[in-house]
Amino acid sequence: MPTKEELCAKIKAVFPEIGTCGIDLKVDYDQQNQAWVVDLKKGSHELKTFLEETEAQQCMEGKQCVSLGLQIGQLRQNIEQL
Repeated sequence: MPTKEELCAKIKAVFPEIGTCGIDLKVDYDQQNQAWVVDLKKGSHELKTFLEETEAQQCMEGKQCVSLGLQIGQLRQNIEQL
């Protein structure tokens, strides 16, 4: 399982504009749901999504980042529309 720093770095690699355009990123592991919580924040607006362990691991291994990309892309689009 990746560390939160590794997963955060991967998300920033996929979406380099995160962090540079006023969108803050936070990644934490939720023990209860056994999934990663990806939290995007811009100003007073905040959106969260869950990323399953297997999805996160596959992305970190370079096998498949489609799910991560779609979820983060949708969150980013929603937050920019606010």
